[in-house]
Amino acid sequence: MYHVAVIGATGAVGQKMLQVLKELDFPVGQLSAYASERSAGKIVSFNGTDVTITALSEDIIHHGIDVALFAAGGAISEQYAPLLAEHGTLVVDNSSAFRMQETIPLVVPEVNPEAVSSTDRLIANPNCSTIQSVVALAPLKHLGFERITYTTYQAVSGSGQKGIEDLARGSRGEEPVNYPHPIHDNILPHIDVFLEDGYTKEEQKMIDETRKIFNQPNLPVSATCVRVPVTNSHSVAINVTFSNETTVEAIRTALADAPGVVLVDDVSRNQYPMPLDASGTDEVYVGRIRQDQTLANTFHLWCVADNIRKGAASNAVQVARHALENGIHS
Repeated sequence: MYHVAVIGATGAVGQKMLQVLKELDFPVGQLSAYASERSAGKIVSFNGTDVTITALSEDIIHHGIDVALFAAGGAISEQYAPLLAEHGTLVVDNSSAFRMQETIPLVVPEVNPEAVSSTDRLIANPNCSTIQSVVALAPLKHLGFERITYTTYQAVSGSGQKGIEDLARGSRGEEPVNYPHPIHDNILPHIDVFLEDGYTKEEQKMIDETRKIFNQPNLPVSATCVRVPVTNSHSVAINVTFSNETTVEAIRTALADAPGVVLVDDVSRNQYPMPLDASGTDEVYVGRIRQDQTLANTFHLWCVADNIRKGAASNAVQVARHALENGIHS
């Protein structure tokens, strides 16, 4: 059993981490919860027990923590995650702070578990949309990826509680606080900041992270990331070109047998993945599989997953479990 800490325990992802630790039967012997000074003294629940929030400080290195799950943003992660890792704690960080550092593994257990070695103490959790996309694509890697294009339809919970509140404000006819335009009855082709080339930071994350996870640094990848007025669960339309010829049926067979994937692809019965299916689950739902009519060896896939669970909290817990089972802290 392990002393587990959740950093950022009052936020949406931190709260979900507490829930998922219990649901996935993670070997928690002691649970500590940390947040900012303004949250110190508040109570969160874990496994039916009240846990008092502790203000995060450098004293955390003296608290005997075996596993730390970070859900507190990049600046906090940059300050505290390496510090804990240097003192022997296994750290899984949900921010973007370390994802593209060459020496730090970026891991989705169903996709690249081999990226974790027994000496790793700091592991990065990928972007939410990247996680579900690579889970859907990994069973097809043997076909050889030639190019990948993403178009995302991302729920407001990806912005945390403030995104959910903006959707509610719009339903009442109020102006948004978080987004630059109303999200109610609207869509925004704008997630994170715009870069000089016209892509957003969110789009660049998906491009860079896909290449790193599949260990193909020169793979042509493109993305358009869109915020939609859905409360929870992201959807991604994937267009992928393979080196080797295949068929729709072969793709369906590979996905049907893949870990972490649920195949929902029977359009004759109006069965295809939707956010309502995915919310509250840890699987990636894949469907609408069809051949592209304009490019050789190219196919369309549609995938949906709970962005707070598999896209953040659950993947982090799964990464920690995998690392522990493969020699870390043994």
